[in-house]
Amino acid sequence: MKPRLSPLANHLARRSAFALLFAITLGSASAFGQDPAAAPALGASALSLIEFARQSNPGFAAARAEAAAVHERTTPAGALPDPTFEVELMDATNTMNNRSASLLPGQVGQTRYRITQPLPGWGKRELAVKAAAAQAIQAEAIEDIAWAELAARIETLWLRYYAADRELAHGREALALLQGLEDISLARYKLGLLPQQAVLRMQREITSQRLALVEIEQRRKGLAAGLNGLLGRAHDAPLALPLDPEPLPDGLEASALFQAASSANPEVIAAANGIEVARAERERTYRDRLPDFAVGLTNNRPYEGKASWDVMFEVMIPLQQSSRRAKEREAEYMLMAAEARREDARARATGELGNAWSMYTRGRETLRLLDHTLLPQAQATRDASRAALSSGTVDFDSVIEADRQLIDIRTRRLLTELDTRLALTEIKKLTGESQ
Repeated sequence: MKPRLSPLANHLARRSAFALLFAITLGSASAFGQDPAAAPALGASALSLIEFARQSNPGFAAARAEAAAVHERTTPAGALPDPTFEVELMDATNTMNNRSASLLPGQVGQTRYRITQPLPGWGKRELAVKAAAAQAIQAEAIEDIAWAELAARIETLWLRYYAADRELAHGREALALLQGLEDISLARYKLGLLPQQAVLRMQREITSQRLALVEIEQRRKGLAAGLNGLLGRAHDAPLALPLDPEPLPDGLEASALFQAASSANPEVIAAANGIEVARAERERTYRDRLPDFAVGLTNNRPYEGKASWDVMFEVMIPLQQSSRRAKEREAEYMLMAAEARREDARARATGELGNAWSMYTRGRETLRLLDHTLLPQAQATRDASRAALSSGTVDFDSVIEADRQLIDIRTRRLLTELDTRLALTEIKKLTGESQ
């Protein structure tokens, strides 16, 4: 018959196996000569930042150290209390021996050396180990919550950083197009084919676009500083330009997501582990109805007499029943609170998931309409207006308006993609996928 491991041992075994597999994978990658330069630069993707933050973020390092500290409580929880050593000087005044008083062992009427070992009642040490193991697993769940929150914050900031970079590229492209129109307008103005007001309006549009670029650039720098802060780096540490993220997934099923939010959500898991902690503490509280014990051994050494030995057995009398009943009621209420916290975590997770799912589906539908209808129409309108300008059938105002509409639609498309990806990040966090 195979020995049955405790829940903590199973949990640690799974984590150790995963760590070993991860180390083997890294080792095999280096063994086959993988070029480090081929890996994405820091900042090119959210994943590179998240992996870097796992070791460098101070807040997560604190959560990891706290979880490790709770693990160390398991061993002392099942240990026996330390024994006590006692020296008792009987008749220290030496009244019976007609000698002067003394505080030296062997120089008084009788010297007693006693060793006492406290012994917890039956099963109390095992329950203490069980409670400590449950607390260790809960600490790991809290560590997972901290990591999920950190990973989601990094991905959120990176997506905003990516959107600002793409918005900056669109703005520069629009500025280049406006500058090209300015050259045309100046050439026509010199030939007397265009009024001065049209040239001034074109220059105002260029100035407004430059101001918008300054705002976008400063926003991008602020987002980069925020990312560096989460990575534990200096605020002005360089980050690589963001690459295009992976395409948005199509095969998300609402029923599977809600099921994952009810079972794999980090806060739900931590609350469920809190129930196990509360149950273990309740068992310990009820076991306190049984007495504790102590055994002792005493060596008696009278002055100028024969030494003798005493054996002591001590029993703690559980007399304060009202106090124990109050502690038992407290343990029951703590268990009820832990169960309520789990249900509250499930309700909050499913509610937040419903909101994120709604935002994601709405964003996907909006992106589909923008990509297949509105954006091609705006591009066709812009191209047609530029062609008509060359033939002289439209004025510069129509061309500027067409360019502005295309810029607005591109910006709207980028912001819609950002909101959709942010909703996907929230979905991954709520379903436990970001761990």
